[in-house]
Amino acid sequence: MTTIKNPWIKLKEHIDGEDYELIAQLENLCIEKDKTALKLELDYKLGASNGKKGNIKDLNEFMYFNGQDLIGYIGVSSFGGPWEVNGMVHPEYRGQGVFKKLSELVLAEGKQRNSGSMLLLSDRKSESGQDFIAGTGAKYAHSEYEMYLNQNVQQPMESSGINLRNATNADAQEIARQNAIYFGEGEPENIELEDLILPEEEEKRGMPCYLAEKDQQIIGKVNLQVTSKLGAIFGLGVLPEYRRQGYGRSILLMAIEKLREVGASEIMLQVAAENANALNLYKSCGFETTSTMDYYSLSK
Repeated sequence: MTTIKNPWIKLKEHIDGEDYELIAQLENLCIEKDKTALKLELDYKLGASNGKKGNIKDLNEFMYFNGQDLIGYIGVSSFGGPWEVNGMVHPEYRGQGVFKKLSELVLAEGKQRNSGSMLLLSDRKSESGQDFIAGTGAKYAHSEYEMYLNQNVQQPMESSGINLRNATNADAQEIARQNAIYFGEGEPENIELEDLILPEEEEKRGMPCYLAEKDQQIIGKVNLQVTSKLGAIFGLGVLPEYRRQGYGRSILLMAIEKLREVGASEIMLQVAAENANALNLYKSCGFETTSTMDYYSLSK
């Protein structure tokens, strides 16, 4: 253990490039040491910041330093639902109250912003993470499998007649409707205009959304992300009336091909553990489970 001699805390609404590098370095160190996964959404956050400056409105980034060294971090992510909270502490500085202090600041911010419930995330194999969450009284909500594509498994493209087109801001309501159907993010008929995610803005952040069409009819969607050489697939869904016709597989294979076209050397996705149909689809297309992330709901 290394003693903390010059502690100080930095609180921010958005991360910048310098923050990104420091947090990413700490993330890589913790992953290598602990052999567990983290879900910090750093690339999304950096894209969302888009050089924003000015007065801080809300606090989402909580960083603990010892002198010039970042030794602890907790980040808040929000995608239109409950907060998702995940963080880490440098292995050499654990047991000195770093995570406890940062978590107290996160909880205080949640009360101030009337955030309602929040989701605390921990890799299932992280003993320290699971122990910390148990001490908060948070209740288990659900789990997600992180899966990586085995590049040795080749799937032939099928002639399904499906076309993937880039979503525009005019499609924002349709995307929100589909998210509500697939992921329970509110009722489709009760989506507020101010809560809509604008796909053209998301694409600027490196996260394009594609609508799947067949015979000029929208049948589903998928979101992609490329960071460095890692490609990610998320938000994939097929509308209920078009299911059980092989369209999900076709959309997935087309998404893989798009990521390969832009140079992704690794491809990953996340799937809810209870979504057996999606899990079986991904396995059949060559994806293998690498970690399990547990979500716990903490009431205000």
